[in-house]
Amino acid sequence: MRVAIVHYWLVGMRGGEKVLEALCNIYPNADIYTHVYDPTAVSATIKRHRVHTTFIDTLPYAKRLYKKYLPLMPMALEQLDLSAYDLVISSESGPAKGVIPASPTPHICYCHSPMRYIWNMYNKYYEASGMFTRLMMPPLAHYMRTWDVGTASRVDDFVANSATVAHRIKSYYRRESEVIHPPVDTQAFRPVPTGELEDYYLMVGELVGYKRPDLAIEAFNRMKAKLVVIGGGEMLERIRRIAGPTVTIKGPQPFEVLKHHYARCRALVFPGEEDFGIVPVEAMASGRPVVAYGRGGATETVIGGKTGVFFPIQSVEAVIDSVERLERMDFNPADAVARASEFRTGVFVEKFRSFANRVVLRESDWDETRNIQIA
Repeated sequence: MRVAIVHYWLVGMRGGEKVLEALCNIYPNADIYTHVYDPTAVSATIKRHRVHTTFIDTLPYAKRLYKKYLPLMPMALEQLDLSAYDLVISSESGPAKGVIPASPTPHICYCHSPMRYIWNMYNKYYEASGMFTRLMMPPLAHYMRTWDVGTASRVDDFVANSATVAHRIKSYYRRESEVIHPPVDTQAFRPVPTGELEDYYLMVGELVGYKRPDLAIEAFNRMKAKLVVIGGGEMLERIRRIAGPTVTIKGPQPFEVLKHHYARCRALVFPGEEDFGIVPVEAMASGRPVVAYGRGGATETVIGGKTGVFFPIQSVEAVIDSVERLERMDFNPADAVARASEFRTGVFVEKFRSFANRVVLRESDWDETRNIQIA
């Protein structure tokens, strides 16, 4: 089966690229299409595939300023010729689903989230922008929303990475979707004996506004409790300025350092609302509990009272209360590891392959001219 995978941009290895990597393993001969490609920033698995770029990749400083070219991406996608393929899979978080596959080729969209900067997080992005961007955002966002809703009809089947995202797909596109949680390499993490645990909490992730790292910092400053922060991002310097003496800001760290801290922390603190959130699953795979905001994907992975606790509102007081509740909780590391294993890579591969095969077979039923060997 000839498969094309359309991914928004390839400039790093985050959660969306981990899904792409798993799709590459399901379809080892698939071609990849993307707006911008930096081969030095992606895994060997992705690099083994033939990668095609849109004209966005040829524009000045595209690998760094790709988001500035967002208004041109709809036109770039519509210029791609996908007529040679039996199946098209779009990986959507930035513009990807707006391609035009040849009829009757089925198009499956794996949606990490409808574009946050024009939908559910538009106001936060607007408030954090400069004067010129604020001037341009309303008309451009209106244009992008109109295009985004219109291109939902080009998708035969939506797959959402969480029930949270499935709700957004229903709200913005008026489409139903199958929920298949993204793959997490749970095998890469291991618990340590109780004697090796250390007296600190841990926060991991990109330091950007919507993840609310400031909330965790302020809470641990007030508690005078130890917190280790791993991750980089636009808020890194601000976080360093507000961190008190009990808070250690390590910035970006290699995987081995991250794994070491996951396994030895008292618990992970997860103060933002995520579409899914791989970080809590990695912490549970390391045998540690999670203190999380009770909205978004964390509510689908963490089991309250068993593998962690939730706080209902994003406030310093709520974080402090949840940490105190966690300290009183009877926690068994084996429960966390067992829960994390439900999101391992093999589960994603099995579910997505089965779903895609059903879609292809359904389309083949009414097109007898096609002779396709499915995955």
